[in-house]
Amino acid sequence: MHPDDPADQKLTNARPSTLSSDAASTERTIGRHRVPEAPRRPLLGSTPVRVALATGVTCCLSLVAVATARGSDDTPRTVEPLAEAVADRAAIAQERASRSLDREAVPARILPSPTATPTPAHTAARKAPKKPVKPRRPRPVAGLDQAQMDNAKTIVDVGLEMKMPRRALVVALSTAMQESNLYNLASAVLPESAEYPNQGSGSDHDSVGLFQQRPSSGWGTVAQLMRPSYAARAFYSALNEIPGWQDMSVTAAAQAVQISAYPDAYAQHEDRATTVVAALTT
Repeated sequence: MHPDDPADQKLTNARPSTLSSDAASTERTIGRHRVPEAPRRPLLGSTPVRVALATGVTCCLSLVAVATARGSDDTPRTVEPLAEAVADRAAIAQERASRSLDREAVPARILPSPTATPTPAHTAARKAPKKPVKPRRPRPVAGLDQAQMDNAKTIVDVGLEMKMPRRALVVALSTAMQESNLYNLASAVLPESAEYPNQGSGSDHDSVGLFQQRPSSGWGTVAQLMRPSYAARAFYSALNEIPGWQDMSVTAAAQAVQISAYPDAYAQHEDRATTVVAALTT
């Protein structure tokens, strides 16, 4: 016993009624022999916790920035609750993660350059079609005007197409000069003839056209005989049916076709007809 202890303090043999079964616990109760406890690692010191916390903070800051940007205009907008926004982002992340990585490349759409120069093919396609060139009208000769010369050309062209000899062309022109003066005439007796292109009107029964052919005699319809090409073809066809017409005079050959009351009138036009044929066939 220590000398300073009180006199009434006595030693006792009493022991604790309950003994700890843990030797370490017994040792910790002894003052300076207490075993130091293992240091506890702070919760925020864990790396996974730090990553999760940083991710959450970043998400929150992003949502706040988006909400602020959306509400920057004059009309105030309500910011979505944080829990709902986080849930949406989690759903989007899960959806992206579940997509297949095998994706087909979408071909890029190539737009034409606005300043591209058109190719020659495009330029040619844009050109307007050329208008048909009108044939040159023959220069009048032998005292004829342009309308007479045009009709004379039609008669000569039809004869050449039918392989008629040159003399037949002279006979045909001489006949037309006598019958109509080389004008496509309608008839006052046939009002219908005036409905077709014409260059005047005659009054010799129902005779019409360049050769004054009569529909009632079987030469053709009024519409047909008012076409100079048809009238010329009808005359040449009838001339071909005259036996030996090639050896006849112009007057005789023309009269054999026309059966005119003035058979000698055709001869006076032979020289002029020959001049016109020469001008149109050279």
